[in-house]
Amino acid sequence: MENKRGHVLAVPYPAQGHITPIHQFCKRLISKRLETTLALTTFIFNSIKPNSSGPVSIATISDGYDQGFDSSSSIHDYVQSFKTCGSKTIADIIRKHETSDNPITCIVYDSFLPWALDVAREFGLAATPFFTQSCAVDYAYYLSYINDGILKLPVEEMPFLELQDLPSFLSAPGSYPAYFEMVLQQFTNFQKADFVLVNTFQELELHEKELLAKVCPVLTIGPTVPSMYLDQMIKSDTEYDLNLFDTKDAAFCNSWLNTRPQGSVVYVAFGSIAKLNNVQMEELASAVSNFSFLWVVRGSEEEKLPSGFLETLDKDKSLVLKWSPQLDVLSNKAIGCFLTHCGWNSTLEALAIGVPMVAMPQWIDQPMDAKYIQDVWKVGVRVKIDNESGIAKREEIEFSIREVMEGEKSEEMKENAKKWRDLAVMSLSEGGSTDINIDKFVSKVQSK
Repeated sequence: MENKRGHVLAVPYPAQGHITPIHQFCKRLISKRLETTLALTTFIFNSIKPNSSGPVSIATISDGYDQGFDSSSSIHDYVQSFKTCGSKTIADIIRKHETSDNPITCIVYDSFLPWALDVAREFGLAATPFFTQSCAVDYAYYLSYINDGILKLPVEEMPFLELQDLPSFLSAPGSYPAYFEMVLQQFTNFQKADFVLVNTFQELELHEKELLAKVCPVLTIGPTVPSMYLDQMIKSDTEYDLNLFDTKDAAFCNSWLNTRPQGSVVYVAFGSIAKLNNVQMEELASAVSNFSFLWVVRGSEEEKLPSGFLETLDKDKSLVLKWSPQLDVLSNKAIGCFLTHCGWNSTLEALAIGVPMVAMPQWIDQPMDAKYIQDVWKVGVRVKIDNESGIAKREEIEFSIREVMEGEKSEEMKENAKKWRDLAVMSLSEGGSTDINIDKFVSKVQSK
């Protein structure tokens, strides 16, 4: 029976925030004795140069732009090319494994790639989309999908949502239409899938999970954070292994944090995509200068910093880096709060490790994540935006940081952060909600 244990082919959308969670899910499946193969586009594979000795097998597929997405004329053309070339090259991988001891039995595909379900069905395989955003955001997008791209307020099932809380595609109709089309396409055939996997945990979004479960066979399988930061069931799962960014600053970052007092440092990071304009960067720099901080500023964003800012920095008190080992940083006792753009991966990491947040959302799903951070999970404060300029002013950013670090509700936020961490650990541990859901998925894959 050993050679019939099941084999998952995982196909992420080729961006860091999509590759990481699906790769982590693969590691969790391996611990359940499933074989996994992660299909990376040729360009991503060449950019990362993954270590072939890792637990997850790596295969390459084509999106039609093997030299990089930049050669694509538009996101629409890219998506169409990926569908054509991806379908063919995924089919090639399936055929290659058909005569092996453990042929592929299931495709787990990023929800942005709904065409992968058709490829799976062509070969009689199980098929499950993997949603990389929260149940709340997924349900809001689903409601807009069935209403011609519009979400009217109030939302009956989530009456606390206001216009500023909606994903930017919904609060500002017409913005980034190609991306919005891709978001809506997630729902074209998801009800035909064997399961719908969502990177969250049931206790965090019980109501929203139940809403989603009314329209599709949803399984919450997160948080997809390395096991040794949470349940510690998988001793080899100590870090994210596939990084598109230079990680050489990791050791220095950790040693610097170890010199700082407990709870004294503001960690500032806006993910791998978000871009702040020059004025916002200046406001942010002025605000964080009143604290001890560790600020991750990508190389492409560094020129937006105020003139002389880096040169006058007190490096004993504060640090600016191009990249940080975020899980290690959030786990360090020196961190007092996380000033974040509220991308779902960063939000989940902070919740899983128990760090209160200062929410400064930029676009897409981030405003809704920020709403939940402040008003539902009560683990942080959302920075108010100046109506006239449309940016967060330095005084407001500084006020929000002080509220989280030392304000009247600071202790309550810290206690709530610890509560969510404890529930995250419980969900992943043996017999927890996530563990049970992953076992359901494994049973389905093995039966194919």
